[in-house]
Amino acid sequence: MMKKLVTLGFAAIVQLMIASCQKGFLDKAPEEDITIEEAFLQRRYAEAFLTDIYAGVPNEIYFTDMAEIQPFVIASDELNVPWPEKFAKLVNRGSWNAFNVAGQIWKNMYEGIRKANIFLKYIELTPLDNTFTQVDKDRWVGEALFLRAFYHFMLMRIYGPVPIMDYAADLDEDFLQIKRRPLDECVTFVVSQCDEAIRRLPMKVVESRHLGRPTAASALALKARVLLYHASPLWNGNPDYAGFTDNDGTPLFSSSHAPERWAIAAEANKLCIDQCEEAGYRLFRSASNDPIANYQQLFITNHNDEVLFARNSGRDAWMERCAFPGSLGGWNGWNPTQYIVDAYEMANGEIPIASYTGSGSPVINGASGYLETGYAAADDPQGRWQAGVRNMYVNRDPRFYATINFNGATFAGHRMEFWQTGADGRGNAGRDYNTTGYLLKKFLDPSVNLSKGEISLKTWIFFRLGEIYLNYAEALNEASGPVDDVYRYVNAIRERAGMPTLPTGLSKEQMRERIRHERRIELAFETHRYFDCHRWKIADQTESGSFYGMNVAAGTHLQDDAFYQRTEFEKRVFQAPKHYLFPIPQAEIDKNPSFVQNPGW
Repeated sequence: MMKKLVTLGFAAIVQLMIASCQKGFLDKAPEEDITIEEAFLQRRYAEAFLTDIYAGVPNEIYFTDMAEIQPFVIASDELNVPWPEKFAKLVNRGSWNAFNVAGQIWKNMYEGIRKANIFLKYIELTPLDNTFTQVDKDRWVGEALFLRAFYHFMLMRIYGPVPIMDYAADLDEDFLQIKRRPLDECVTFVVSQCDEAIRRLPMKVVESRHLGRPTAASALALKARVLLYHASPLWNGNPDYAGFTDNDGTPLFSSSHAPERWAIAAEANKLCIDQCEEAGYRLFRSASNDPIANYQQLFITNHNDEVLFARNSGRDAWMERCAFPGSLGGWNGWNPTQYIVDAYEMANGEIPIASYTGSGSPVINGASGYLETGYAAADDPQGRWQAGVRNMYVNRDPRFYATINFNGATFAGHRMEFWQTGADGRGNAGRDYNTTGYLLKKFLDPSVNLSKGEISLKTWIFFRLGEIYLNYAEALNEASGPVDDVYRYVNAIRERAGMPTLPTGLSKEQMRERIRHERRIELAFETHRYFDCHRWKIADQTESGSFYGMNVAAGTHLQDDAFYQRTEFEKRVFQAPKHYLFPIPQAEIDKNPSFVQNPGW
């Protein structure tokens, strides 16, 4: 009976694939059904099968209603939303478990892996001709190999050790024999798949019809990231997992710390940088080279020269609906926390907030020039702020103005009114209200007009060159200390953003903190913060305790001091080490008891 139940789990994927081959791709009447072998003898059916593998690529542009795929931005210290029923809010409250955990990631990734395995098994049957050469077939194989590796990594980053599926399982497979593999084996598998994909894929997309498909640059970036994670404390000799074994006693995490992994990660990231730059990839800059525009337009200029792999999301206004204020037809819903607002440096490169008191009050860095009180007397000549805005938003890192809409900021021709009685305030919003006094600006296309239905094409960037610069700097600093290349690549990111270069003479530990801070700002809201804090094992500090915003229940005008009082909106819960990994959905363990549950769950 148990084997039958397991078969209904994993084998359902097989049955789904067979059905899709016969009905979805082939679209044939029952009397015209053909076998999968016959289907792959025709190029158009093989290509349709390849295209369907992409269905599993998560659309991480959705932070909320599709949060089973992307809960991570809200579950980090970056964002809040006013909707308590979302899965990420269960994570924030510590109210999640193996029974209510979002299971779509497990399901979707293994469906994608299954499709890739079937494709790789049968693609050799597809004949070559003068319109479909061996180069074309190699590229298709490279795409499937990359996607198989990518889907495994998407699982590993939340579950840790997972079953490696590198073959097309038959319906009579004994699925009870499929077990979680040690994490080191999972990393080795993903790296090997990337290496195979790199050999088969072009470095850049040449034809526009291939935009959104992986290249060798994509595979280099995936390999570079997984090796960075492998070197990091969560995955590298973590004592919390020293006794974590499979049912047969096989350790699922290595108990010994391997410092050489940092050098391996540095080498992989530098190789990615060098080969990408040789192929024409570069840090994106706007036509004006204005620091704010450089950063803002990076995310709305689709498939620009910094992008190494992105998902095409089509014409989509979801981000604008969630992050536009109510007066522009939005839902006021993507609310940056005070912690991320405080994290942006001043324009002089100094951090504004040195620390916090036990009550959450800021301890101001006197050298920064930051003022928590008072209001700007005049407009900024560069247009970053207008007269009347709170001094706490004046003279900040240019990326702040490209990322955060604050009270009194101007966006899409509208000046934000987040105080309680303002046009965008809680008093006029109902259930969809701004919970922190801030709205996310990054990713938004200011040309979108929700009331007129004017929306734009969107992509979600999974890998970009700016990330690889910071990956390399981090790994190299951990391996060799703050050598010249560490400064070079962090400073390249800062210079693009119009920020001062790092001070010289930093120690390894000081450089580590500067790199971590740079990642927090440069990669904000791109899904990195959650995984960075987990792999560094600092999430028990960043994802727990009181979270603050402005006092959205107060204020009658822009310069009403009552609005600018730091106010707790939520207490968040993080239990270490339990919450460093997701629980495997209990339904999957019920189907296959050989899957041991993650520690603490």
